[in-house]
Amino acid sequence: MRCPFCGHDDTQVKDSRPTEDNSAIRRRRFCPACGSRFTTFERVQLRELVVVKKNGVKEQFDRDKLHRSIATACRKRPVDADRVERVVNGIVRRLESLGESEIPSTVVGEMVMDALATLDPVAYVRFASVYRNFREAKDFEDFVGKLGGDKD
Repeated sequence: MRCPFCGHDDTQVKDSRPTEDNSAIRRRRFCPACGSRFTTFERVQLRELVVVKKNGVKEQFDRDKLHRSIATACRKRPVDADRVERVVNGIVRRLESLGESEIPSTVVGEMVMDALATLDPVAYVRFASVYRNFREAKDFEDFVGKLGGDKD
C-alpha cells in the first residue's frame, strides 16, 4: 500500500480488525519512510460493476460516490453515519447480487430512493430533487403532495 503522505510504496500493517458490521477490514498502517500513520479499509468485491448513464456513457461503479450522495441527502438530519453505511452496504450487495456487470444508473437511483424513503423523509425529498431534476417550486409541491397522498 502506497503512503498517501510521501508516496513510499512499502507501508507496514500495525493493526487489523473488522469493522462493527463486519463488512470491511480496518487496517492501521505505518510508513517507515516518513513515519506517518493512516487507516485503510478493505472490502470484499464480488464483481466489477459498471454504471451505464442515461446518455449511454459507462463508468466504473464508485461506492464512495454512492456514500457521498446519500450522506449529502442526510446532512443535518438525525441519521447516524452507521445507518448511512448500512444503507450503502445493502445497496452494494443488492447491485452485486443482480448478476449483471453493467447496471443502468436508473436502477441505482431507484434503489437509493427506496432506501431514503424509509430512512428519512427530508433526505428522500432532497435526493429526489436532484435525481428527478426538479426545476421549480411546483415540482417540489407535486412530489411532496404525492408523498402526503400515499399515507391516506
